[in-house]
Order: sequence, then C-alpha cells, then structure tokens
Amino acid sequence: MPGLIGKKIGMTSVFSADGKNVPCTVIEVGPCVVTQVKTADTDGYESIQIGYMEKKEKSSVKPELGHFKKAGVAPMRHLAEFKGFGDRFKLGEKITVNIFNDVLYVDVVGISKGKGFQGVVKRHGFSGVGQTTHGQKDRLRAPGSIGAASYPAKVFKGMRMGGQMGNGRVTVQNLQVIKVIPEHNLLLLKGSVPGGKGSILYIEK
Repeated sequence: MPGLIGKKIGMTSVFSADGKNVPCTVIEVGPCVVTQVKTADTDGYESIQIGYMEKKEKSSVKPELGHFKKAGVAPMRHLAEFKGFGDRFKLGEKITVNIFNDVLYVDVVGISKGKGFQGVVKRHGFSGVGQTTHGQKDRLRAPGSIGAASYPAKVFKGMRMGGQMGNGRVTVQNLQVIKVIPEHNLLLLKGSVPGGKGSILYIEK
C-alpha cells in the first residue's frame, strides 16, 4: 500500500462536529523524497523507495552516497519502500502529506516503547495469586510451574515467562484520520500510535 514516513510529535485532543472531545496523535509526515523507482522489468515488481530527514554526507557510507547521488537528492536518514504508487512519482520528486487528503483510515507501523525485563504479571497478564501458606513466601507474582519434571523433561518453546517487554515492531490498523494540515506537514489520527515522542513511524493507506 502507498504510504509515507513520519515522526511522532505528541498527543492532543480536538472537538468533533458533534461536540465530543477526541484524543488524537499528531504526526509530522514528510515531505519525503523518492530515492529509487523499482519496475517489473528491472526488479521483478513495482514500488518506490522514499527517504525522510536529511543527514550530513560524512554520516553516510560511500555506497549510500552513490545511491543518493544517482537520485539527485541529499543523503537521507530513514528509507522505506512502498507499493501501490504506480508511476505517479518520478526519481527525486517530493511527496507530501497531501496524499492523505481523501483517506479516511490508515495503518501505522512503529517501534513500541521498551519497558525492560518484566515479570509474567505485567508482561502476560497473569493473575499473580499464588499460595502463600505451607512454607511459601513472597510468591504472589511468581509464574508457577513451567512444565513436568520427568517427562518431557524440557520447557516447551513459547512458554509465557518473564523477559524483555516492548521495543518491538507494532502495527496499529484502521486509525481514523481526523485532520490533515498540509502547511505544517501534520497528520492528526484518532487514538494512540506505537512509540514515544520523536519516534519514526510508517503511515500506510
């Protein structure tokens, strides 16, 4: 699906036409630059690669510099590939938030906030009500048994246990587009999106 790269600015709320206070996320979307056009003849499929946020040349390796020089654009910090644009945009052309003017719903992909090592109560929603009698102590948030001792004498893959929580790729689908503000490259979406302020997001139609 066609889309763009953006940056999460923060959250706010707006009033709808019927007077309801709607929480929404403010995202700075683009402008993005077309850095590569892939066709069925040369690559086997059709898509375009877009770049977001310029960076200094000294921060790029030589293959990257050659790639951007071929497109005639400055080095970009973030790259992504989207299908569905067809032949609407050419190499080096800018794409703005205006492509979402007639869109009602979008999907947002981002990296969720990292929460470090967490136990089973927080990570998996265990009830945490363990037995505290017969010699047991401080067992309220313990996971309990994770398998039999004799057979199969192993812990099955996928067992819900404590571990790293968050800091993973998350997709939120069908977020309603509240408003598009093209003069500031802003997109207002109903509800929340993954990641903290300043995190990079991929917005797809």
